[in-house]
Amino acid sequence: MRRLDLTFNAPAELLAADEALLDWCEAGHAEEMLIFWEPQETFVVVGYANKVATEVNVPACEALGIPIYRRCSGGGTVVQMPGGLNYSLILRIVENGSTRNISAANEFIMEKNREAVQSALGPQAGQVSIRGHTDLVVAFPAGVFRKFAGNSQRRRKHFLLFHGTLLLNCDLKWIGELLQMPSLQPDYRASRPHGQFVTNLGLSTDIVKAALAHAWEANGELDPLPLDEIRKLAREKYATRDWNYKF
Repeated sequence: MRRLDLTFNAPAELLAADEALLDWCEAGHAEEMLIFWEPQETFVVVGYANKVATEVNVPACEALGIPIYRRCSGGGTVVQMPGGLNYSLILRIVENGSTRNISAANEFIMEKNREAVQSALGPQAGQVSIRGHTDLVVAFPAGVFRKFAGNSQRRRKHFLLFHGTLLLNCDLKWIGELLQMPSLQPDYRASRPHGQFVTNLGLSTDIVKAALAHAWEANGELDPLPLDEIRKLAREKYATRDWNYKF
């Protein structure tokens, strides 16, 4: 598997890269890959079907100059900010294999990621587990689970995109200030506000990236990149109000 560390600064290009690289693999120009990127600024990203006004504190974002974007996959709304780490897996869909359908792929990928993060934390740290299908959480006293990573999936005919955000050393106050309470909540959340529901792992990005790259055997560098396609998609889709405020 190839590994790619994106260095784009523009959020629209970072979001466009996932879709462009999925298309690139689907067209037969590349094979499976693991992609990393780290936000250099704070911005909000809604899931494909999210309604901006329902999920986002739009007045707060406007007052603070925080832009709002939309990604190509489903799932909930997230705040991207320094101290977080984003990863994307583009995997081949194998009939009768571990990526054969949404549920099988979720189970396969989440367990592998869980093991990788647990290894990065070490045996003395809190237990990492999976809740709500695609959330990674750590256990706190009294059986309370706090989320540090959410994930989502998009599928094509031959390849799938599975990506997520890990809270490592983020200023978590921004989540409560910029987002509404989500319209859809997993049962284990128990209606907790953002500040009581999420947590940082407290690990460096290098340690987590190394653990995930080892788990997925992502060692080779990806070259060349479809830069023209990424920038075109960013310009014509991910940087437009028509796309970002579609719902």
